[in-house]
Amino acid sequence: MLDIHLVRKQLNEVKRKIASKNINPRLLDTVLKYDEVWRTMKTDIDGLRGKQHEYEKVRDFENAKKTKIEIDEKEKKAALFEQKRMKALLEVPNIPFDDVPIGSDENGNKVIREVGKKPVFDFEPKDHLELGEQLGIIDTKKAAEVAGSRFSYLKKEAALLEFALVRLAFDKLMLHGFVPIVPPVMIREEAFMGMGRLTPSQKEERYHLQKDKLYLVGSAEHTIGPLHMNEIFDEKQLPLRYVGFSSCFRREAGSYGKDTRGILRVHQFDKVEMFSFVRPEDSEEEHKFLLSMQEALMQELELPYRVMEICTGDMGFTDARQYDIECFMPAQGKFRETNSCSNTTDFQARGVNIKYRKTSDQKVEFVHMLNATGFAIGRMIVAILENYQTKEGIVRIPRALQAYVGSKEIQNVD
Repeated sequence: MLDIHLVRKQLNEVKRKIASKNINPRLLDTVLKYDEVWRTMKTDIDGLRGKQHEYEKVRDFENAKKTKIEIDEKEKKAALFEQKRMKALLEVPNIPFDDVPIGSDENGNKVIREVGKKPVFDFEPKDHLELGEQLGIIDTKKAAEVAGSRFSYLKKEAALLEFALVRLAFDKLMLHGFVPIVPPVMIREEAFMGMGRLTPSQKEERYHLQKDKLYLVGSAEHTIGPLHMNEIFDEKQLPLRYVGFSSCFRREAGSYGKDTRGILRVHQFDKVEMFSFVRPEDSEEEHKFLLSMQEALMQELELPYRVMEICTGDMGFTDARQYDIECFMPAQGKFRETNSCSNTTDFQARGVNIKYRKTSDQKVEFVHMLNATGFAIGRMIVAILENYQTKEGIVRIPRALQAYVGSKEIQNVD
């Protein structure tokens, strides 16, 4: 959630920046309309409190009582306008940093670097689903009978690859002080809204358990962030870093007809996620650190990838800066997004009320919160199968995963 003081003081600048994210800047007019009414009411209430105090000083208890009733009525009305302001403000995205590339869509994204060599085959490479079916490790047909489209069974070595990826990520990240965590996969509405993940445009993407008033998360980020909701850190506790693992659920409401084949875009997938709580002055450096951890994990798998800086029109709702890592997929002949890395500044912290107390002057400020994909398991399995395939239909297992899987290759022995 944006700082209302920033909106008041720099309205035109904030409007310009949210417009660059393809969001209607008139949303801010609604916010300020409710804000003005609320502020006027608060001024009136403060004046009435002064009157009440004066009546009590001269022991005019009858007028003091009448004034108290008037105060109570105005406070109820003020609370309603404060709620309306809050609801309107929750629909406003975070503003991008000044140096983020300006663009209306993914065509405005900027390639920062490309790492690794794309594989060269002397045969036509198969896609991950053809390989997975031939090896007996991916079954989308039976999953469709059981659960519908965009689901899968991972079997045999594919299942082992999943947990090998999880262990590799945890083992590497824990060396850098990340605290391992398995968070809930359900979240209450207020926490989800506070994390900036339940705006009207996002609700279509969410699975909602109406009777229980709960939502299924779309990432471990969504419930790792609120772990410290309504808390105040001591400055010496920061940075605090977590590495989490969870199943994730997305309706893929806006992707009808896209990536319907295989396991690249599905309703349920598992993911390793990094999450950091830091001082505001450290967040840009922490963002680079998280990106470096992502690249280190990709390099462990020896997969060709590129790093993208995401433009204003393509970046996430909560993000002030976003990087993506895209892995090369030989069957498609192009790079596809496998990781994201986001600095949400104090946007999410303000929404779920997470602060820290400075050592120097004991002042309390909002922390900055950042998140980054460790491994999106399904997409990494796609990349491994396609990049490590052989002409004989065997798939070599990346060296970093062989000890976890217990073998060097995947072949159909049936």
